[in-house]
Amino acid sequence: MILPIIAYGDPVLRKVGTDIDKDYPKLKELLVNMWETMYGASGVGLAAPQIGLPIRIFLVDGSPFADDEELSEEERKKLEGFKKAFINAYIDEEVGEEWAFNEGCLSIPDVREDVKRKETITISYMDENFKSHTETYDGLLARIIQHEYDHIEGVLFTDKLSGLKKRVLKGRLANISKGKISVDYRMRFPNIKKAR
Repeated sequence: MILPIIAYGDPVLRKVGTDIDKDYPKLKELLVNMWETMYGASGVGLAAPQIGLPIRIFLVDGSPFADDEELSEEERKKLEGFKKAFINAYIDEEVGEEWAFNEGCLSIPDVREDVKRKETITISYMDENFKSHTETYDGLLARIIQHEYDHIEGVLFTDKLSGLKKRVLKGRLANISKGKISVDYRMRFPNIKKAR
């Protein structure tokens, strides 16, 4: 089932997610719904807070970037077929040079900005079967994971922008929270009063 994506301005996007255990109610169904929601919105990642749940789950599918001619062959191979659920994830280390890449977010439609992130990460997480992993990623894959990881830490990519950029975007972000935006996927807006 495709769920509405929570828009910028909703307090759930600012909550630090809590760990879950393997007995979390309807976990398999939740993951299926999250994948459907992400693909329905043409995303490459989706975190549980973006569907209103302040828990430590996010999904990543790097495949859409595998066709990007501007990336190296090695980078495209890493992205091709990369599809994972990350549960109770914690980044252990971020190293390397910071590099900028133009990022967007399903919760902040029609806003894209260059964000600087470290090149390489090591992350510990559980998969959907609650098997534990510690893995290292770099390049664009690391960036997608870092972006989604930020969501379970209550951080949005706009938080990483300069004060000037934030001031320039203030009106657009306010409009998103009020639902004054056109998107081709379901969203839930925090500042729209429900009719009684």
